[in-house]
Amino acid sequence: MASTKLIQFNILETCATGGNHFIGQWKNGPQDGCRRKDRLDYYMSLAKLAEKGKFTSIFFADSYGANDVYGGSTDATYRGGSQVAQLDPFVIVGAMAAVTESLGFALTANAIYLNPFILARSFSSLDHITNGRIGWNIVTGYTNSSALAMGFDGIMPHDQRYAKAEEFVNLTYRLWEGGWDDDAQVFDVERDTAYDPERLYKTEFSGKFHKLSAIHQVHPSPQRTPVIFQAGASSAGIALAGASSAGIALAGGNAEGLYCGSISSARTAQYVKTVREAAKAAGRDPSNVKAFAGVATFLGRTVEEAQAKYQRTLQNVSATAGLARFCAYTGIDLSSYPLDKPFSFDAGATNAVQGVIESFKAGNENNDAWTPRKLGERMSCGGMYPHVVGTPEMVADFMEKWMEETDVDGFNLYASSSPDTMQDVVELLVPVLQARGRYWKDYAVPGGTLRENMYIQPGHRRVRDDHPAANYRREREAERKARDLKAARIS
Repeated sequence: MASTKLIQFNILETCATGGNHFIGQWKNGPQDGCRRKDRLDYYMSLAKLAEKGKFTSIFFADSYGANDVYGGSTDATYRGGSQVAQLDPFVIVGAMAAVTESLGFALTANAIYLNPFILARSFSSLDHITNGRIGWNIVTGYTNSSALAMGFDGIMPHDQRYAKAEEFVNLTYRLWEGGWDDDAQVFDVERDTAYDPERLYKTEFSGKFHKLSAIHQVHPSPQRTPVIFQAGASSAGIALAGASSAGIALAGGNAEGLYCGSISSARTAQYVKTVREAAKAAGRDPSNVKAFAGVATFLGRTVEEAQAKYQRTLQNVSATAGLARFCAYTGIDLSSYPLDKPFSFDAGATNAVQGVIESFKAGNENNDAWTPRKLGERMSCGGMYPHVVGTPEMVADFMEKWMEETDVDGFNLYASSSPDTMQDVVELLVPVLQARGRYWKDYAVPGGTLRENMYIQPGHRRVRDDHPAANYRREREAERKARDLKAARIS
């Protein structure tokens, strides 16, 4: 039976001036908005366009350092404009929220390099000023350059990174869910009390990686805990079109939204299934993990118009910058390979390269020889996600079929041109999906929280009871009941 659930859209965005996940599109000229990502009007206009299209959220990918594995330098990265000149998305979202009412914002924040107390305050602050429209995409980093930028000698071993991330995440849950009672803010003139001290709780924690003794600095925000996302099958795991067991466990245990995908629908389906099985193993309802598959659309009123847009994108790509991104993901330097000579695989590290090639072949259903140039061009042109070229009806057909095959809940849209790609989605594709009954006419909760709209459940602002963050809420509820009972006995 074909799926009939509503399709949701998110935009994948970065604050990297010069490009997005399509490298080299700054060559389109000054009219392309990718050159204006250091100006606030770019983001405000994007937010208004996304809300016009009733998109669920804008997802900000982010990272530290620069890709420096290819050739042992950052030259190819900077020449191509790939993940460089990156602004901090945390300082931008407030302005985007001010010109919208329902659009959500999911921000990437690293659970290895940041401070949990400060990060918890930042997310609570944003959740307040956006009226509850904030999500957190949890990442652990994947490059040595990021570790060196943060004062470490090198990137932590994989399992240690995930252990530290797990401790970090649970510590922020303690602050968000267990730091304040809902009624701690009283503003009681007669009692001369703004905040009732008996309704606040100090978090005392001393773990393997973190130590904290403090009351959460911000009163409860509309969602308390932001919507938790994880970008699966990304960074180092891209080589296998999947993620490690530790990454799967972190996603299954915590993720409410999952950014995922592969050129192959079968691989996407397997990854989504694996994460949902991990969620079930962690005591969660697997249907609470909403999956969004990456896709790049090239829309035209005719097939010829769509093909022309696609060809223009291909002409702008930078093979070496794409290789630099891939090498950073995998930690493998391919600069010694001739650009136009087909790969000859040997044992060891190049197994990761072959994993990508096999994924590309699975998605393209061909056995063409792959060269470093071809790999770099593909990585420069949206990476590991499918390109859909055609009329709105053709793209809608693809999305409906993909959802049926993969059981995803929607799509994470990659833009090759700013703002043209998203304007085409809003003006051409959304009306077709609406006419088919596959896309909402309005948000489930206009003006509501990100969690309410993503789950399409009015009133559902807080994490579900089976989410690990809820454990800290229950702990405080038990403490409060015991305290109130003791007070009643004394009186």
